[in-house]
Amino acid sequence: MKPVVGIMPLWDEEKNSIWMLPGYMDGIAQAGAVPIIFPFSNDKDEISRLVHICGGILFTGGQDVSPRLYGEEPLDGLVACCEKRDAMETTVLKISMELDKPVLGICRGIQFINAALGGTLYQDLPAQHPSDIRHHQHAPYDVPAHDVELIRDSPLYECLKTSTLPVNSYHHQAVKKNAPGLEAMAFSPDGLVEAMYMPSQKFLWAVQWHPEFILDFHLFSRRNLPILF
Repeated sequence: MKPVVGIMPLWDEEKNSIWMLPGYMDGIAQAGAVPIIFPFSNDKDEISRLVHICGGILFTGGQDVSPRLYGEEPLDGLVACCEKRDAMETTVLKISMELDKPVLGICRGIQFINAALGGTLYQDLPAQHPSDIRHHQHAPYDVPAHDVELIRDSPLYECLKTSTLPVNSYHHQAVKKNAPGLEAMAFSPDGLVEAMYMPSQKFLWAVQWHPEFILDFHLFSRRNLPILF
């Protein structure tokens, strides 16, 4: 029987609705699992039941993570959050870790996981970490924006067998201080964390780039999507 992978829903504030990018679904299906989109809920019993039936959890991209999650106030006009989503995903992450379920975070996913576990973020890279590296590329999103350097002997390096990886990039927030227990696996040329993992968990990985946009022709992305579940 195929495993089930739960996907965190994307939220459209203007339309008051959830939605999903096909790349997340397709990547999970190609990995041999069944993707399901979680409802937008803060019912802990409901969330617990869903996590229990899943073989793994995918934390997707989307809105900014609320700075209040790591004890800061939002920078005026530079942060657009969905605190209801933060609350829901905090519950999902807590239960997933208690059950040692495999977890993968993408873009917002790496930021959320780091913040939820006690780390901090750059709220806005242009304001707080100016750089010549293109972290917020424009469409198309299926072309590389910059390279990342993988840490030798890290699980990601062992998986991909390469020290340099070209990645796409579409974000304005990023990991600032690592949460306790999370270790970096890759860095951008300007020193930002681009991939992390938690050695104490069976599988808790997160990447800052978007493998779901380059899945069809990028072997590395197929390897670091939920096939690892």
